[in-house]
Amino acid sequence: MDEARVGLTRFWMVKAGNDLKTAQIVSGFCRHRWSFGNGGLYCQQAAEKAVKAFLIWHDQLFPKTHEIESLVEQASTLDPRFEEILDAAELLSPYAWQFRYPGDVEIDAPSRNELDEALQPAQAIYDFVLGILTRETHPK
Repeated sequence: MDEARVGLTRFWMVKAGNDLKTAQIVSGFCRHRWSFGNGGLYCQQAAEKAVKAFLIWHDQLFPKTHEIESLVEQASTLDPRFEEILDAAELLSPYAWQFRYPGDVEIDAPSRNELDEALQPAQAIYDFVLGILTRETHPK
């Protein structure tokens, strides 16, 4: 077993888990609507990093992208079960840019309900990847 690859994969999963926890904190404790867009970004980042962890585990290069669906499509060439999470990936990808840049905060910011709806697929993707990866790559 390549210890460096195990460690790098685990590091990406730790980062993904931290992003997911941050999104949960934003959802649970923040009261200002502008913060919900940040929470959505963390949902997107958690899912993106989890899929990238899977690709790293399989020693696959991937493009520098925030489009989770393209990463999921790449991962599905290694494991067809990834097709099961394509819809979740498509839902989360816009959070990488949609609420991140200047605009009308009150119009552009998602509601708490929308953030909570983004948390579900982010958690599902994280759990899905964790279930596929070997235990030594799991966060401790």
